[in-house]
Amino acid sequence: MFTKLKIRVKFFLNDLRFLKILFSPFRPFGLNFYAGRIAIGTPYFYPRRAVKDKDNPGWLKFVPRKVGFDFVSLGWKTKWSDTDFRFEWGPLLSFVFFGYQIVVRTKVNDPDQYWEAWLYYEYATDKTKSRRERIAQCRKEFPQTWTTHHGDDTKVTVDHYNLILKPKYLK
Repeated sequence: MFTKLKIRVKFFLNDLRFLKILFSPFRPFGLNFYAGRIAIGTPYFYPRRAVKDKDNPGWLKFVPRKVGFDFVSLGWKTKWSDTDFRFEWGPLLSFVFFGYQIVVRTKVNDPDQYWEAWLYYEYATDKTKSRRERIAQCRKEFPQTWTTHHGDDTKVTVDHYNLILKPKYLK
């Protein structure tokens, strides 16, 4: 019994790992609140739960959640290599009560660049180095410079590290 509890606690703490960003060189995220009819998925579907299917013994079916909490951790994956991080969805906490939902979720500008850069910083940089050296490694190996082309032949280039890092870590 205690082994299962230890495993659950370990997985839950891993789910909260994204909170380390609050003590990193990255700007802290904000919070966004929603209250109203169920409208926000957790992450792909509206809040739901699995129940035994009476028509098909041994099978499960999903039904809408009537009352309960859902915690969704930072969703990400690697694509082509161990360091090619891709953002999927942001963390959120959802409470459902008979068709209504209260949600608290993270709010950042440019979430793809923000979370992917932090994932690289957290999982792919040399942790024996200082924060500044790790940020320099991020900028070199995982640049977040994007150019947008507009119809009138104008280009806008943005280095997102300038937007997502705390001011004291900018160059």
